[in-house]
Amino acid sequence: MSFIPLRPGSLAGTHERSDAARNRERLLGAARELIEECGPDGLTMDGLAERAGVGKGTVFRRFGSRAGLMITLLSDAEADFQARFMFGPPPLGPGAPGMERLIAFGVERISFVLQYGELARAADKSVHNRFDVPAVGLWHRHIEHLLREEGVEADPWLLAMSLSASLDPEWVLHAVHVHGVTTERLANSWRELVTRVVRGA
Repeated sequence: MSFIPLRPGSLAGTHERSDAARNRERLLGAARELIEECGPDGLTMDGLAERAGVGKGTVFRRFGSRAGLMITLLSDAEADFQARFMFGPPPLGPGAPGMERLIAFGVERISFVLQYGELARAADKSVHNRFDVPAVGLWHRHIEHLLREEGVEADPWLLAMSLSASLDPEWVLHAVHVHGVTTERLANSWRELVTRVVRGA
């Protein structure tokens, strides 16, 4: 099983019908328009069906649920981010020491949240258990792996969960929009947190 969201047509042997592909892109385009107009929280399946000129059943058949729609809207950006920390150049990708990769991961994730955070926050609220989403599980395992690589033995699985919590979209957006915390301050705080955790080991 791949934890990187697959783009349409990226799976060998799988071909989406042209009319289905056009419907999908029309629905996603309409969803992006509605988000621009009223934000992710204002996007409903009824409103999307009306904007796209299709039946509500078509929307549910395509995406399964509102959570499925939100995850689809995020999938390309999420896949790019995952590919960069799994296979890209260091320090985010392989080849740098574990602590440098941990720091780079958090800094890049903060930038991701500031760009896609409102959508990510809406997607989080749309799922029954956002901690079981495959992408979230992948981030946790990645952080845990880097902690172990740096010799952290004091429950690296739970420490990875705690570190991940400081990158939660809702928390990051609250810090920025309500408390005026700058991106630089968030990045410096992450760097200090990771350094203390790793060196404390």
